[in-house]
Amino acid sequence: MSEFLTTSQVQDLLQIDRTTIYRMLSDGRLSGVKIGAQWRFCKDNIDALLSASTSPTETPQTASFEVLPLTCLQGMQTVVSEAMGIGAIITDAYGEPLTRMSNTCRFCQLIFRSQKGRAACLADFSLLARRSGDSFPQMTCHTGLQCHGAAVKINGVKTAVFIAGQYQTSNSQIDPQHVQSLATAYDLDAAELAAAAAEVPILDRGQQQKVMEWLPKLTRTLSEIGQERADLLDRLQRIAVMSAV
Repeated sequence: MSEFLTTSQVQDLLQIDRTTIYRMLSDGRLSGVKIGAQWRFCKDNIDALLSASTSPTETPQTASFEVLPLTCLQGMQTVVSEAMGIGAIITDAYGEPLTRMSNTCRFCQLIFRSQKGRAACLADFSLLARRSGDSFPQMTCHTGLQCHGAAVKINGVKTAVFIAGQYQTSNSQIDPQHVQSLATAYDLDAAELAAAAAEVPILDRGQQQKVMEWLPKLTRTLSEIGQERADLLDRLQRIAVMSAV
């Protein structure tokens, strides 16, 4: 014998208000029986309605970076990058920037202002974004600086990548000859670029380890925020479908 539900129980299951339930009753999208002044609904019918409304063919799960609040992401990115003393940017899954770079060193600012230098930076973003997934890759960019990438996932799909870096290590410092070649290739003043290169932060092993520890924690948090917003949007879409006249 099928279980029957009250109006309040159906409201909780379908995440809709009482007015919408009455509207669905009147137009035939929902069936029930009235016992005295109270409506009762067959649980099997409600389960079938829930199954249909959450079908991936009718209501695909949201898996887009657009559910992420970019204003908040920009603020979080800035706070984290300044706290760690390195640069940071958030891109989409293909390496296209979504936010403005935060805490960028003067050396990288000069490179990025050059049209050719910017193109090379974007190519690095793209490569790091493609490499990021379940692991947190580290690479040396075209200028010789270190950078890391970590994926933000929504509904199991990589939707954004947090890229952090723009630093040197004691074992990997920018070669002066490489700085000269960069200045020539990107039409930059060699003396100014060399002076800026000398200002690039050098992280010791302990500082590098901290970067490797907080980056996955940060992207997991961003993934959770994105997932909550995606779930909310999916729920609102289902409500819109069910409540449409």
